[in-house]
Amino acid sequence: MARRRFFVPAIHAGAAELRGEEARHLARVLRAEPGQRYEISDNQSVWLAEIAEAHGDRVVFRTVEAVAAVELPVHITLCAALIKFDRFEWLVEKATELGVERIQPVDAARTDKGLFEASRKRSERWVRIARESSQQARRVRVPEILPALRFAAALGVDADHRYFLEEEAAPAFLRVLPAAPAPAAKVALLIGPEGGWTDSERAAASPAGWQAVSLGPQVLRAETATVAALAIVVSAWSR
Repeated sequence: MARRRFFVPAIHAGAAELRGEEARHLARVLRAEPGQRYEISDNQSVWLAEIAEAHGDRVVFRTVEAVAAVELPVHITLCAALIKFDRFEWLVEKATELGVERIQPVDAARTDKGLFEASRKRSERWVRIARESSQQARRVRVPEILPALRFAAALGVDADHRYFLEEEAAPAFLRVLPAAPAPAAKVALLIGPEGGWTDSERAAASPAGWQAVSLGPQVLRAETATVAALAIVVSAWSR
């Protein structure tokens, strides 16, 4: 059985501290004791570590040995139009499990009113969800949750390959992917809101370097389309 993994702020001289709610969960719920071993990551590397102290909301680890880190051969930025927050949280969780490096919330023309402004208050919760999901998925790094952008600004996201998910006529996603994907390429995915893109958004995406792609004839929820598109990209670069 794989060991539980925890993210710590930093590792100095072979020692790391975990504080707050996660430390309390480890100490009280998991009944952590000195000598027990877990994996820890400082968002850069992973270590097998042994608990030296576990009291209340503070757990101290001592590193034992480095753990080989398995990372995706592609850097994915997910530009996701804001949707109802309960579903956006699910999207953050699953996108994290699938290996995205950054999540860029986007305010599209058909994004429900008020979500853009409210996203500032929700970002802390999204960061926590991404952290917990990263531990569950045994990631090396927690994805970055960026402040929400307006649609026009999101079109400027830097990437080697930029794909714009489209419900209208567009080539199948699999057909436009490179035959021999370059390792460590940067890929950006732009996922629309409920109700889809407006004609003006479609017209702006192509000149900005975004390739329209389709996931098939079915109309998918935004979070479903996100999972499907990410799975395609991860599979393509993992061949």
